[in-house]
Amino acid sequence: QGLVPFRLVCVIDLRNDSPPPAKRLSRTGHHVMSVFLGSIMVFGFINNLVVLILFIKFKTLRTPVNMLLLNISVSDMLVCLCGTTLSFASSLHARWLYGKHGCMWYGFANSCFGIVSLISLAFLSYDRYSTLTVYNKQAPDYRKPLLAVAGSWLYSLFWTVPPLLGWSSYGLEGAGTSCSVTWTSQTPQSHSYIICLFIFCLGLPVLVMVYCYGRLLYAVKQSAARRREFHILFMVITTVVCYLLCWMPYGVIAMMATFGHPGLITPIVTVVPSIMAKSSTVINPLIYILMNKQVNESQPNEELPPLFLTLVKYFSIKGRRRAGNTF
Repeated sequence: QGLVPFRLVCVIDLRNDSPPPAKRLSRTGHHVMSVFLGSIMVFGFINNLVVLILFIKFKTLRTPVNMLLLNISVSDMLVCLCGTTLSFASSLHARWLYGKHGCMWYGFANSCFGIVSLISLAFLSYDRYSTLTVYNKQAPDYRKPLLAVAGSWLYSLFWTVPPLLGWSSYGLEGAGTSCSVTWTSQTPQSHSYIICLFIFCLGLPVLVMVYCYGRLLYAVKQSAARRREFHILFMVITTVVCYLLCWMPYGVIAMMATFGHPGLITPIVTVVPSIMAKSSTVINPLIYILMNKQVNESQPNEELPPLFLTLVKYFSIKGRRRAGNTF
């Protein structure tokens, strides 16, 4: 009986003295959540590790476009290592295990790596737009993708370090086994930060992607010469759509928790969107491996397991047929 007040005090302290939610996840719910988190942690790490190994092993994969995709895989792998491991262990014990500083690290790391992925996708959309709308056969330019990779990390740090310095803060969220920006804080500093975060780290990148891909789809339809690049465009658009489908529910819930009535969003409601957001670390590398034409063409048959090669070939052929039937 003495453990309950202690946990309650910890929750109140980490959430900046906000009152504890009325409804909390049951122990069974925490165990179910730990199963999903454990699966995401294992498969997310393995899938992104496969992408890194393929990139290192085959020189043909080291193209400018793939540099940005590799950056996404690196950030997703870091989420699995530095974030999902902590929430998985905490879910097994039905409480946050790592104290206030661990919570700040978790919130910072997850936010930083997530924004890196989104900004990389925005850079990728602009790269595809600038490459395919000005059609030429120039030699591959690695300088711009490398600058984009560096820029995505600097941009992410610019927006994720301030809560560590006092502009808003990181604290427990949802079921009490993970941390993020304190969406429920009602201070002007917190609201101003969250508004800026949504404008510059979600709204602006999404608008860039919508504009670039809208123009690209129109340009590809108008030019037969550009249609052969459609398999790359299709793969990138699929990655973007899946990423947004994973993260948008979490973003909507976060906005409702910030600007809605107190108690409108219960911890139980936030569990599913949180898991969906984390699942993007599993989905992104699958899209890259199964839909990338270069992966299918660059590896000798004897170097990878037959089942893996069969899946790669099946989805690659299926993706190209779908692309061919589109126009």
